Amino acid sequence: MTAPSLPSRRVSVLDLAAAKRHQRPIAMVTAYDWPTGRLVDEAGVDCVLVGDSVAMVVAGRDSTIPATLEQMIYHGEIVGRAVTRAMVVVDLPFPLQHLGVRKAVASCARILKETGCQAVKLEGTAGQADVIAGIVAAGIPVMGHVGLRPQAVHQLGGYRMQRDLDHLLADAKAAAEAGAFAVVLECVPAEAAAAITAAIDIPTIGIGAGPQCDGQVLVLHDLIGLSLGHVPKFVRAYADVKTTLADAVAQWRADVTARTFPA
Repeated sequence: MTAPSLPSRRVSVLDLAAAKRHQRPIAMVTAYDWPTGRLVDEAGVDCVLVGDSVAMVVAGRDSTIPATLEQMIYHGEIVGRAVTRAMVVVDLPFPLQHLGVRKAVASCARILKETGCQAVKLEGTAGQADVIAGIVAAGIPVMGHVGLRPQAVHQLGGYRMQRDLDHLLADAKAAAEAGAFAVVLECVPAEAAAAITAAIDIPTIGIGAGPQCDGQVLVLHDLIGLSLGHVPKFVRAYADVKTTLADAVAQWRADVTARTFPA
């Protein structure tokens, strides 16, 4: 069976479901502003994630926990205007999925209404199945997130590989049964990710979870070599933008000093 090509219209949850059925890998990348949102969309990715990783990548925090709903809406609205074809997914920041179904639905509704995105992503275990179900019942598409959950980094003891297959599978199945259209698997052994991918009907999007997931996601700054902090060992940098940027500014400063700019 021939895999379907990328749609020219907006990517939908149905397109991602079809990608899993036809075994066409899904590409998702983060973006936090208008230029990068536009560029990654033009590169043909399926999904653009406005992650709460903005707290670390853009704001220089040591975790995603400080990200606020207002910040996610701010960045989500900017990216939502830049992206015209890919599905835009915005993270629900800590601790809104833990404050009850009503609070979570209200927060996700604000994200959907005020950013123009097409879906929200939330971290959670099987204990948040009622929250996912409530958000989905409100007509808001939900992407789950299991394995390493950065919002729970202190509870998990750091950014560590999550190896308990029974718990991972239970969390992923709970998200799927509650109505999530996809689930991110973060820092999960490849064999566990493969087992989860085979066990659930919705797409799995891996990050540090091996090649057998239905798709992959990376932080853009890691992908293009612009990260200033720790870079996970599974990351493959496809450019060295950090060096290019630093060299360009240094050359400009030298030209200013030599009075050769402007010409």
